Amino acid sequence: MRTLLDLDDDTAVLIRQLACTEPGCPPLETVVVVLPMEGDARRWTLHRPADQITETDLRAALLAAEQHD
Repeated sequence: MRTLLDLDDDTAVLIRQLACTEPGCPPLETVVVVLPMEGDARRWTLHRPADQITETDLRAALLAAEQHD
């Protein structure tokens, strides 16, 4: 995510894998949060375990977020 968004070293990137308890949701989901020193935080939820997420998945999440903005 850091590379895809060209983030500086001062921007925090948090990745957290969580159990998903909502109906129809996969058992594990991964939440990625970008916390810049200035500006708004950004968050993406990917419905798969962290160790299965690829660069393609991250690109798709970024693209989907841009289309919703």
